[in-house]
Amino acid sequence: MEKIIEPFEFKQCVTVPKSTGKSAKNLRELRQLLRRASDESIIHHTCQYFLHGHVFEHTNSFAQWTAESLGEKALSEHLSNVDPYDFRNIEDLRHELLKAIDSRLQAPPRPRDAIGGDEFFLSEAITLVFPTHVSAVSLAEFLIGIRYVDKSSIYYHFYETRIRRMGETDDFSTWFASSLANEELAKRITSIDPFMHTLEGVRKHIVETVEEEMKKTIEGISA
Repeated sequence: MEKIIEPFEFKQCVTVPKSTGKSAKNLRELRQLLRRASDESIIHHTCQYFLHGHVFEHTNSFAQWTAESLGEKALSEHLSNVDPYDFRNIEDLRHELLKAIDSRLQAPPRPRDAIGGDEFFLSEAITLVFPTHVSAVSLAEFLIGIRYVDKSSIYYHFYETRIRRMGETDDFSTWFASSLANEELAKRITSIDPFMHTLEGVRKHIVETVEEEMKKTIEGISA
């Protein structure tokens, strides 16, 4: 009996930021915010930074603010090197961010305050998920879908699910392994580093990887 393949349902998302009413004008105050911030705030200022087209100079809101508002280039670089996908829980990520700030606070010169209006404003975000009405039951259908869905769909399936399910893989790899029984393809998708690419860069790598897999399959049939 032929196995019924569970379709991959592409979804997309939007994040709706909301202010916590808390702000910081210097590193010591930022440290206090970070120490008490909710998990949702940490996620918003680190992982969800990728949803809004991050540039490689800064990879999270903390790094961007310390560079642009405090002139702390070295600290900003340190914070930018903290990969949120290296940690199995938000507390470990929080600890690493705090450690970077503590290191700077212990060294001269004394950090300056941000000018009025340039404070760091701590936010959280509500993530709303919507269906795209695009689905796939084969690699060919998946390839069509991944090429044309909104980039927020790439973020949701490749980034958001990783951080919400710390230690687990992305939705694409899960589907390849479980529904298509293609562990090798799943491993290749998992190996794409979410920290080192833009959303369009991730899309490009996925498209190329799936195309290569389809070519291998066609060549195997023809042989």
